[in-house]
Amino acid sequence: QVQLAESGGGSVQAGGSLRLSCVASGAGYSTSCVAWFRRAPGKGREGVATINIGGGITHYADSVKGRFTISQDNAKNTVYLQMNSLKPEDTAMYYCAARATRVEGGVDCWYQSVDYWGQGTQVTVSS
Repeated sequence: QVQLAESGGGSVQAGGSLRLSCVASGAGYSTSCVAWFRRAPGKGREGVATINIGGGITHYADSVKGRFTISQDNAKNTVYLQMNSLKPEDTAMYYCAARATRVEGGVDCWYQSVDYWGQGTQVTVSS
């Protein structure tokens, strides 16, 4: 059973930074696409960023481009989301997700489905 565990959320003032972590564990875990999503109060789920583990290709939502960075540490089975210049509209529950099957290294994972989800970590940005 694959498990994803997010951490690193918290409360910060606008302009501040947070780094979220997504650690994967479980027998048979092997993926090539990891994504961060978020859900703000009263809104639908929104894709934030994706990374192709094999090829390093990243993709960002326009709303976070230039402020957020997704990265990986394969030795730790961990994907990070560095969030800088945070805005109140970034307030949301952030989830990481992973695809169960592998894709080629040149694939943009933004357009791939995901199968595993973490429980989420809350990010609150005050003005």
